[in-house]
Amino acid sequence: MTTIPPGDHKAYMRLALEQAQKSPPKPTNYRVGAVLVDSATNEILVTGYTLELSGNTHAEQTCFVKLAEKHGVSEEDLKSVLPGDLALYTTVEPCSKRLSGNLPCVERVLRLAGSIRTVYVGIMEPETFVAENTGKKSLEDAGIAVVHVEGFEKEILDVATAGHVKG
Repeated sequence: MTTIPPGDHKAYMRLALEQAQKSPPKPTNYRVGAVLVDSATNEILVTGYTLELSGNTHAEQTCFVKLAEKHGVSEEDLKSVLPGDLALYTTVEPCSKRLSGNLPCVERVLRLAGSIRTVYVGIMEPETFVAENTGKKSLEDAGIAVVHVEGFEKEILDVATAGHVKG
């Protein structure tokens, strides 16, 4: 796996963007990439992207499902096997609502509060599918810092919306 210097948030966001580019373009979702890092050891624990796994999976969901499988636990019990200083890098703010009926990514992150300490985002979620995403506020209310990694906005939005009908 890629070696990135500790604290190089732009490099981790670039890796998340590379993951997003693997997602198939569709008019009904964003192509998002995510990377989960153990901040204490600087180890990349898992990467994921939208629709990597079967079903309508989001990038963060993919990361958590893959990590749960690796540790032989359910996603609900994932916190019991994780270290306590994780950083989640995601190209788009975690969703607070899923139109598909799946558990929103914010709720998945909140289950890991205390392990995930910071969520780094490339852009806040556009209001195309869900107006007034409350993800950032929910995470911050739970003590999880949300940090915008600047400099990737246009590229992330171009990747995220590939396949969308441009009006």
